[in-house]
Amino acid sequence: MEENSFKIGDSVEAEVTKIHAFGAVVKLPNNKRGLIHISQISDDYVKNINEYLKIGDKVTAKIKKITSDGKIDLTLKKKKKVDIPVSREKEFKTCAFEEKLDAFLKKTKE
Repeated sequence: MEENSFKIGDSVEAEVTKIHAFGAVVKLPNNKRGLIHISQISDDYVKNINEYLKIGDKVTAKIKKITSDGKIDLTLKKKKKVDIPVSREKEFKTCAFEEKLDAFLKKTKE
């Protein structure tokens, strides 16, 4: 990969070269360096990076951000699907609750 060929969203192979409390420094193709912030290590809460990564680990990371001065931020998080179907039962319960609430409010006004 050429220096200018990195784009946001690209997946790249990276090797962990340093571990800090705030994240991991990784070596990218063409000897470029990047950072995986602690908040981007896992979909779960990460308290201690050393429980997830070690120096020398090879990971596939996604480029999250490239700053104007060439710094590359990466993520190891997997994109979660947000499409959660609403069950008919839930719709029914909501409707029943709203009906009960309306009835209660009418009685309290009388």
